[in-house]
Amino acid sequence: MTTTRPVTRSGACVLWEVLLSEGVDVVFGYPGGAIMPAYDTLLRYPIRHVLVRHEQGAAHMADGYARASGKVGVCVATSGPGATNLVTGIATAMLDSSPIVCITGQVSSKFIGTDAFQETDITGVTLPITKHNYLVTDVEELGPTLREAFYVARSGRPGPVLVDITKDVQQALTSWVDDGAPVVLPGYRPKYTVDDESLARAVALIDSAERPVILAGHGIVKAEASADLRAFVERTGIPVASTLLGLGGFPATHPLSLGMLGMHGEAWVNHAVQEADLLIALGMRFDDRVTGKLDTFAPRARKIHVEIDPSEINKNVRVDAPIVGDVREVLRALMPRVQQKTRGSWVAKIEESKGHSAVRDIVSMPHDGRLFAAHVMHDLWRLTEGRALVVTDVGQHQMWEAQYYKHDHPRGLITSGGLGTMGFALPAAIGARFARPSLEKDEIWVVVGDGGFQMTACELSTCAQEGIKVNVAIINNGYLGMVRQWQEFFYEGRYSATPMKSPDFVKLADAHGLSSRRVTSREEIEDAVAWARKTPGTCVIDFRVEQEDAVYPMVPAGAALHDMIRRPSSIVETAEDP
Repeated sequence: MTTTRPVTRSGACVLWEVLLSEGVDVVFGYPGGAIMPAYDTLLRYPIRHVLVRHEQGAAHMADGYARASGKVGVCVATSGPGATNLVTGIATAMLDSSPIVCITGQVSSKFIGTDAFQETDITGVTLPITKHNYLVTDVEELGPTLREAFYVARSGRPGPVLVDITKDVQQALTSWVDDGAPVVLPGYRPKYTVDDESLARAVALIDSAERPVILAGHGIVKAEASADLRAFVERTGIPVASTLLGLGGFPATHPLSLGMLGMHGEAWVNHAVQEADLLIALGMRFDDRVTGKLDTFAPRARKIHVEIDPSEINKNVRVDAPIVGDVREVLRALMPRVQQKTRGSWVAKIEESKGHSAVRDIVSMPHDGRLFAAHVMHDLWRLTEGRALVVTDVGQHQMWEAQYYKHDHPRGLITSGGLGTMGFALPAAIGARFARPSLEKDEIWVVVGDGGFQMTACELSTCAQEGIKVNVAIINNGYLGMVRQWQEFFYEGRYSATPMKSPDFVKLADAHGLSSRRVTSREEIEDAVAWARKTPGTCVIDFRVEQEDAVYPMVPAGAALHDMIRRPSSIVETAEDP
């Protein structure tokens, strides 16, 4: 009788074996001393490694990969400064519920707590900004811990998980074998069964409402619930307002789509929310940028809140019918119970309130030779037929994109919502490209401001080295635009530290070995976009837009949702929003 001896291999081998078993095909990282055993072993495994230029970029790339694919993204860094450089990207993923696993090297176990070279307590640092984190000091615990990390990251409300692995664990030998058993964590229950009483309460409110509005959040996209939401909307006749991260979860061109609500949402959307007698919040957390002043938010409305994370229920806004559960499952449970209605008078009233600005006819806006960011966004939407995956940075351009690029498909917009991270877009788009490698099927545009772009512009070299195709549209107004806008509105026009001198972005792209152009008038947009779409490799377009343009409407901080600053007619000669 012969027996099979367990295969003995290093912890570093176990790391890559588990990643392969979890379906990981690409990781984004930067090597260093405490993670070198893992990098040395990586050469034996069919996992592509993307060498970033800064670890923050690695975290954003993993995040972009996760958002574009729905899978778990993975980034790798060494101890000390390598690990701490991940922090901004981890916090970004945490606030936007993005499933990433961060693998960091740590000094050997015997040196922990001695202030050894490049030692940082990264689990302590990231405790508030991870869904969970681990320090592995025993090689026998490495495999089970990694499997737990992926399970925690993707289950329930997704989020980032960090696994810190000491150097000696990477080097130690083990015969651990993955038995394939499901991960079970005591006290962790990411799935909830919706009870009939909660559903019945919600159905009664929905059927009796005369002026209901659905608030579609990021959870619609996360739960792959877009088709279910559309079916529910078409059965109930309820119009849909979307959060920033919820854009694309419901088709923007659908007759019952109102558009984005909140601080820079459409005026008619905010008014509809304020006048509603029922709000159905689906997979959103009542962020302050959505509600405005809480005391005045939707004062006439009863509220239903469907959310997978029970800690979000009644956290910011008291609700009448809380439902804890997966939003897709809840919509499917509600569908056969709710009455079929059209609610034509309510929808007609909202349509009437739109006035002339419902069309947002940017094509006919007079510009007198000036180039407005709205022109760029509208024309980009028109020329790509709304089919591109757009990854935006944070600032004015982010809001203009949300207003003027109509997203009809889920996962068509990737942006930093909760944390508002400048520098997010370019690395996130690189991650998205690896999630969606088909150039014929997935066109990717990076929309950035001149300020945020410079925070991670070094990743242009990553684009060049990896030979990937993304198109970068820099909305260049020579200011930190959103901060400048606040200074104009609320600080009497004192532009403190917001005028910005930038490098020549065309020459910068050329220095990285990439193609580039500059656009200074609206007439040049179409040709430049066509050029970028047909040119191989990453292309950079420097759009020199109007410098002191502002995003309208705007709800000032602390104001009621309906108390908006409107577009002055002197800026653009069009009919004012109602």
